[in-house]
Amino acid sequence: MTALPVYRWRLAPEGLATFRQLRALGLRPGGQPVVAQLERSRRRRGPLVAYLYRIDLARPVRPMTPAKRAALAKANAARRVCPECGRDAGYRIPPSLGMCVPCADAPAHAA
Repeated sequence: MTALPVYRWRLAPEGLATFRQLRALGLRPGGQPVVAQLERSRRRRGPLVAYLYRIDLARPVRPMTPAKRAALAKANAARRVCPECGRDAGYRIPPSLGMCVPCADAPAHAA
């Protein structure tokens, strides 16, 4: 097992980029392995870690097809419907609540 090179924040060499940086350039890793990691220290917690990929091996982002766009819209719409009251909440239901905020704030249903 080989260890990845570790670079400090903002000291990575040219030609390497994080996933988000690739996305901003309209690229994706394209199946290439992680070549290094970037660490940013924090005071009271462990360091933030980001993986670095080679820009020259990155591929263009695949275009969004109408079918993918429709599937994504359907999935997002399903996450907006409250399972408790069945209404569209107008926002994505928080997984921590499992229901819309009015249903979570309402007193328990009396039987």
